[in-house]
Amino acid sequence: MGLSIREDKAASGVLVSVEGEVDVSNAPELREAIDEALKHAAEYGATLVEVALDQVPYIDSTGIGVLVGVVHRASEVGVQVRVLNPQRNVARVLALLGLDGELGVTYDGRA
Repeated sequence: MGLSIREDKAASGVLVSVEGEVDVSNAPELREAIDEALKHAAEYGATLVEVALDQVPYIDSTGIGVLVGVVHRASEVGVQVRVLNPQRNVARVLALLGLDGELGVTYDGRA
């Protein structure tokens, strides 16, 4: 399954919707897309970038590293990053790694 990434301007800031498995083969594509969203958030004057993972059934360590790196880069420019609605398997891995708090994992608007 290929990776599909879409960016939309949302009332809360910028929404990045991801669909497909995230692994070493396409993690750079995810990094570029979220970095672009950070740039656009700054242009819009937004302080939030949300990354929707509800259509991501699998993410490997490279993909998780992309998310952590983005959170760190975003904080340097005053933008918050939140991961929205990860599927059960992805959420479990993030929680086991203790990253759900750092990534601002939120379900339907609730942390």
